[in-house]
Amino acid sequence: MTRFSPDEITVAQLRQWLDTGEPVVLLDVREPWELQMANLEPLGALHIPLAQLPRRMNEVDANADIVVFCHHGGRSARAAQFLAANGYARVHNLEGGIDGWSREIDPAVPTY
Repeated sequence: MTRFSPDEITVAQLRQWLDTGEPVVLLDVREPWELQMANLEPLGALHIPLAQLPRRMNEVDANADIVVFCHHGGRSARAAQFLAANGYARVHNLEGGIDGWSREIDPAVPTY
């Protein structure tokens, strides 16, 4: 049975996960202009804007653990639900998005 409700993950949980070295795909679904403002590319984030996800989802490993994020968490929740509905079983939405990451984990990442 396909899971349609992705898990939520906090920025603190993501930080712990990254610290373990366990593989995870970070999927940024923000718009290109937002990527210019602030990004998690140093952590290896893949950038696919939400509107492009239906035609580009094959770029995301369906067998991987995936953490989807955006600015605050709304678009990424929709993206995570879309991926889960299309057979991606290990999808997580980052609560608070990149803004939460900046506030709680890395203040060097600009808020906007």
